[in-house]
Amino acid sequence: MGIPTVKRKVKSYLVETLHSLIDKLSPEEMLDCMARRKINHLNNSVDLYYDRFSTEINSGLMEIISPPATYYPDFTNLKKTFGDSKERVKWRTKQNLDYCFLMMYAQEKGIYYIQLEDDIVVKQNYFSTIKNFALQVSSEDWMILEFSQLGFIGKMFQASDITLIVEFIFMFYKEKPIDWLLDHILWVKVCNPEKDAKHCDRQKSNLRIRFRPSLFQHVGLHSSLEGKIQKLTDKDFLKPLLHTMHVNPPAEVSTSLKVYQGHTLEKTYMGEDFFWAVTPIAGDYILFKFDKPVDVESYLFQSGNPEHPGDILINTTVEVLPFKGEELEISKETKDNQLEDGYVRIGKFEGGVAEGMVNPSLNPISAFRLSVIQNSAVWAVLNEIHIKKVPN
Repeated sequence: MGIPTVKRKVKSYLVETLHSLIDKLSPEEMLDCMARRKINHLNNSVDLYYDRFSTEINSGLMEIISPPATYYPDFTNLKKTFGDSKERVKWRTKQNLDYCFLMMYAQEKGIYYIQLEDDIVVKQNYFSTIKNFALQVSSEDWMILEFSQLGFIGKMFQASDITLIVEFIFMFYKEKPIDWLLDHILWVKVCNPEKDAKHCDRQKSNLRIRFRPSLFQHVGLHSSLEGKIQKLTDKDFLKPLLHTMHVNPPAEVSTSLKVYQGHTLEKTYMGEDFFWAVTPIAGDYILFKFDKPVDVESYLFQSGNPEHPGDILINTTVEVLPFKGEELEISKETKDNQLEDGYVRIGKFEGGVAEGMVNPSLNPISAFRLSVIQNSAVWAVLNEIHIKKVPN
C-alpha cells in the first residue's frame, strides 16, 4: 500500500489515516502486507512518525521513503491546460510523479500494489476482503481493481503491470491528472476506434473491475493544494455488502424485458444493483453472451429480494450454448434437452431461484440464456447473478 503525503498548511490527516489502516489489520494480515509512505517534508517528520509507529517500522510493516530532489524536473515552465491555474497544474504534475515513485519502489516488494491517499479511513476487514476478491479474479482478466469510486484512492494493480503504467504516466504526466491518464491506458489497450463508445466502455470494464461497497472513505477537508477545500465523500462507503462477492465472466448482456426505473441488467451482472423488469411473458429472455467461451463450473440466479419478495421469476428455464456446436458429444440427457437453436436446457427456476452445476461435457460455454416459457409474475426482480468459472 502506497501513501503519498506532503505538508499541509491547515491540517494533516496522515496520523489518523495510518492508525485506521493499521488498527484494522489482524496479526496475520500484518505479516501479509507492507505499507509505504512517501514523505516530502522530512526534517522532523521521520522522528515524529518513528516515535508514533516505531513498532510498525521496526517490524517492516511500514517504511518511510523520500525521493531525492533531483527526481523532480523544473516546474516553472508548465503549460496551463483544461482551465487549471498554474499552481494547480504544478500540484497535479508533481502528484503524478509522486505516484510513479511509489509504484516503482513497491514493484519488487509484493504481488499487488494499492494506491491510497493520506486523508482516508477504512472499513473493518478491508485487507482480507481485498485479498479474497483479488484471488477470485484470473490474473490475465484485469488491470485495475477499484475499492473506492473516488479519484486514485483504493486502486489496486498487479506488480507485473506497474512498468507499463509508470511508463505511460511518465509520457503524459504534465498533460492530465492521474485518474484521467489511467482511463487512457485502458482505452489504448482494448478500445477499437471502429466501434462505438458503448463497446469501448464494456471492453474497459473487463480490465477495470469495481468492488462495492467501497472500503476506503475520503475524510480530508483541506486539500494538499493550498487553499483548496475538498468536500468529496464516497457515498458507497456506508452501504452494507448486499451481494455475494464474486466476479462474472466478461459478457454482453441483453434482454427482451422492459427495464423499470433504471435497474438495468448490466448493473446486476456487475454486482452493482438488481434487475427490475415489468410483466415477463412467454418468449421473453435474458441473455449473457460471453466475450470468449468459458469453462463454467456452476451458476446461481436469484430473483426477488427482501424489498420485493414476490417479484420472482417462475416458469423460466436456464439454457447454455456450448461452443463445441456439432462436435458436442451428445448423451441421451443432452439430446433430450437440446433446443433447435443449439442451446441446451440445464435447469429451471424453483421458488424464484435457479442454481446448479454445469456438466463438464458442455464446456466451454458461449452463452447463458434465461427463457420465460409461460406468463410469469407482473413484476420480476433478478437480485443476483453468479456464473462461476472452473478454477484455473
